[in-house]
Amino acid sequence: MRDVLDEIRRWYTAGESFALATVVNISKSAPRQPGAAMAISAGGEAVGSVSGGCVEGAVYELGQEVLGSGAPVFQTYGYSDDDAFAVGLTCGGIIDMFVERVSPTEYPEFDEVVAAIDADSPIAVATVVYGPGQVGARMIIWPDRHSGSLGSERLDAAVLDDGRGQLSQGHSGLLRYGPDGERLGIELAVFVQSFSPAPRMLVFGAIDFAAAVTRAGKFLGYHVTVCDARPVFATAKRFKEADEVVVEWPHRYLEAQLAAGKVDERTVICVLTHDPKFDVPVLKLALRTDAAYIGAMGSRRTHEDRLARLRAEGVTEDELARLYSPIGLDIGARTPEETAISIAAEMISKRWGGTGKELRQVEGAIHRESLAVDA
Repeated sequence: MRDVLDEIRRWYTAGESFALATVVNISKSAPRQPGAAMAISAGGEAVGSVSGGCVEGAVYELGQEVLGSGAPVFQTYGYSDDDAFAVGLTCGGIIDMFVERVSPTEYPEFDEVVAAIDADSPIAVATVVYGPGQVGARMIIWPDRHSGSLGSERLDAAVLDDGRGQLSQGHSGLLRYGPDGERLGIELAVFVQSFSPAPRMLVFGAIDFAAAVTRAGKFLGYHVTVCDARPVFATAKRFKEADEVVVEWPHRYLEAQLAAGKVDERTVICVLTHDPKFDVPVLKLALRTDAAYIGAMGSRRTHEDRLARLRAEGVTEDELARLYSPIGLDIGARTPEETAISIAAEMISKRWGGTGKELRQVEGAIHRESLAVDA
């Protein structure tokens, strides 16, 4: 929903009704993830995307119907690779869509949700999307409170517990229960959409490659921090796209972030200094964090020297195995911009369990079903 937030906020503030179509579940080669949204205004304007173009026309028509009737609809597009083209989903995947009408009367909590998203405060919206319950019923979940009800105390309690777990991980997905919230049931489905603060990218080393990596990180949705101990290089003017530029020794900055609980399993760390006095202390710390990705720039000779220095500092072989160095995938990159793409590709591959090979050389599903799991 972040992709369409500006437009739908404008419609909502003006008191207009609009249809909001949200991807709530996918399988196989579906191109968009749960939470992807498309909105259709009462005037016929459409914003956002739910399938990269495959079924937008059908969703637009369904949105207009929902605007007219006010009744929410759960709709599935695509059934198999053989008949996907006939139903509009040419990629052969399956998308479950929930379409609802939104207005100040029907969704009075919308302002609160938008305010939390703008403030980067964690919030989740749980909605009954199909089954024997109250389809369209909604619960707003914060880490320490909630509002609204999904129809029964037992269902509320189950979804509140599970929803907070989803929110803590920044995950959006479909949860299934029995008619009254029984955990072993599957008849009733609730979609929990989490809006957590953007994941962090920590870039250590204020060099020209860092500027390109910063741009790539922002494009991928990261909150990007550039840190370097040299004030002449670590300036906001040189890194206009960064959310913050910090003048500090990298390991001291990382220590402070760890103490504040600001490094988690979604954080990516790029050490671009290739200078032992900077990168060894910060990597020693980084490799013992929960960060999703830790990469370090340098030649193969630099890499071997770095490993020897880290071993001398007591870093274990298991910890060293987490280090992506030399950083990036082998795509022949030379310029800072090409290198940034190489690094971004490696981060994405790590996140989703990709092989890094050409797709024409890989068999099976193009899109992974879930996040990669560390060995």
